[in-house]
Amino acid sequence: MAYLDDRPTTPADALATLLAGNERFVTGTRIHPHQDAEHRAAVAAAQRPFAVIFGCSDSRLAAEIIFDRGLGDLFVVRTAGHIIGVEVTASIEYGVAVLGAPLVVVLGHDSCGAIQATHAAMGGARPPGRELGTIAERVAPSIWRANAEQVTDEDEVGRIHVRRTVETLTRPGTGLGEAVAAGRCDVVGMVYRLAEGRVSVLAAEAVRE
Repeated sequence: MAYLDDRPTTPADALATLLAGNERFVTGTRIHPHQDAEHRAAVAAAQRPFAVIFGCSDSRLAAEIIFDRGLGDLFVVRTAGHIIGVEVTASIEYGVAVLGAPLVVVLGHDSCGAIQATHAAMGGARPPGRELGTIAERVAPSIWRANAEQVTDEDEVGRIHVRRTVETLTRPGTGLGEAVAAGRCDVVGMVYRLAEGRVSVLAAEAVRE
């Protein structure tokens, strides 16, 4: 496939490509790569994304837009508060093991509604929906960690939640953890600022060349 000619093949190159696209998004200089009819035809038969993006379902967090990418570039998995379940881990592993993505990004953001809702639930508020308590159950351990570290700033709690998500996905014995240990991919956390449009990287030193 011709479109593979410029596909990043290492974790570091994939990260650099994402950050360059985000810079274009922030500065209003997007180039909208891989979004024309020719590329649509090129990826119709198969896909080879260079990154898996596991992010929050927030409607303002559209990965292809904030990273200025197009069809076939990103394998995107999203849940409210980027909470993890078996469907999530299986989807991420598919992106790495089957599609060959060298980088996995856990993408959180400031002013996260899932964190706010979990705080409310921990204070006794009743979730407004039948299944919404599941979100609070999955996010609560991050808030417990923040409390143990005496962190009260909501956005810093969000960063803790991103780091904990990375840790959970890559712990020993998991498929993704084994892929990282074998050098098949790297996993990095990012936090997106809604008003500014910019992502910041957590622990970029973990990304291999």
